[in-house]
Amino acid sequence: MKTLNTNKNSDPHRTYLSEDQIPTQWYNIRADMKTKPAPILHPGTFEPLTKEELTPIFAEKLVDQELDNTTPYIDIPDEVREIYKMYRPSPLIRAYNLEKALDTPAKIYYKFEGNNTSGSHKLNSAIAQVYYAKEQGLAGMTTETGAGQWGTAMAEACSLFNMPLIVYMVKVSYEQKPFRRTVMQTFDAEVYPSPSDHTEIGRKILAENPGTGGSLGCAISEAVETAVSKEGYRYFLGSCLNYVILHQSVIGIEAKMAMDSLGEYPDVVVGCAGGGSNLGGLISEYVHDKLTGKGNPRLLAIEPASCPSLTRGKYAYDFADTGRITPLCKMHTVGSQFIPSPDHAGGLRFHGMSPILSQLYTDGILEAQAVGQLDVFDAAVLFAKTETILPAPESAHAILGAINEAKLCRESGEQKTILFGLTGTGYFDMTAYDYYLSGKMENNSLSEDDLQRSLSMLPQVPGM
Repeated sequence: MKTLNTNKNSDPHRTYLSEDQIPTQWYNIRADMKTKPAPILHPGTFEPLTKEELTPIFAEKLVDQELDNTTPYIDIPDEVREIYKMYRPSPLIRAYNLEKALDTPAKIYYKFEGNNTSGSHKLNSAIAQVYYAKEQGLAGMTTETGAGQWGTAMAEACSLFNMPLIVYMVKVSYEQKPFRRTVMQTFDAEVYPSPSDHTEIGRKILAENPGTGGSLGCAISEAVETAVSKEGYRYFLGSCLNYVILHQSVIGIEAKMAMDSLGEYPDVVVGCAGGGSNLGGLISEYVHDKLTGKGNPRLLAIEPASCPSLTRGKYAYDFADTGRITPLCKMHTVGSQFIPSPDHAGGLRFHGMSPILSQLYTDGILEAQAVGQLDVFDAAVLFAKTETILPAPESAHAILGAINEAKLCRESGEQKTILFGLTGTGYFDMTAYDYYLSGKMENNSLSEDDLQRSLSMLPQVPGM
């Protein structure tokens, strides 16, 4: 692997850190937040949940990390870091050809997280979560997946640690991305379309909505039900929760080290936003700078107009799942009963947003924009033609955000530095590209009536 390029007069296409520069600690954003994310509540008593109440659902060490609002840096276990060396550090890349195509004075950099078997950043947390499950001596694991990246990452990590895995994959993605399912099965995971007839909640949702394509909320319900009903199993989540943002901070730590080596500091940091895992990881070190007064970059979340939790959702306590069996999280949400339209960015079809990012957005530290999928795929194709990487539809939201910022620079003449997260590749998303190229794709926007209907079903939490 190449060593860190420290020549500030050079202008490399790719900047690599050396293996010994893989972070040794994760950064816990909450330690520096003046207003902490609200506590997770018991859905029956509305009291903050304790460690003892959460450990029947989640692995014990992950619960500790979930509840820790004070420790700024948490050690990465040596075994996890050794596995990271299989695919990390990931490169920081200057998008010269994209800059030229846009005729912009802006400098555009992206942190590429797709260069591993799972094809996305999700492996960063999957390895850590499976490690803690194995260390605890659990019998097996359950999870959900939208587009399939998280399920693939979990299947790969479980294979490394010889742990059984059951995956509930959102039905529309199960049908649109059959080869994602095949990859998971290659790593010995059991994969079911959600909603399914394997759980009580799945059967109930199918009875009420026979033709539904499902949602991440549905899949979470089934995964949690299965976890609590099987001896020695626990549920594992790939986004939204605090400990996931913690694990993904390796992205931001590496990105800042590489940018610093070039003498660069971003004016704008852009990430796609569904549940918040990649975005939270990418911006982690720059949030630290803003919270501690060391810098003031704009931090920008790009979400789908079909599921706009930040830009149009309500900041309220809500369930993370459609079946209403999970604890209550305070977050920006369009309502757990909302089932989004079948956009092709399956990883962004989640009704809620990370409590950490929701609080940062509320405090004005994070900005957000909602975009339509036709513009997203326009950006994806331009990026593929100029930078030779076919991006995942989720990643293409960040690409569109970066392109729009670069166009503003072209109009104003400002030479800003833009950093965005390329979360993964789109080689399992060819159905989506086929729909776009054949003219079958449409923009789907959440109607105000549907939004208000869903928000009217939010749980009523006393005093909130």
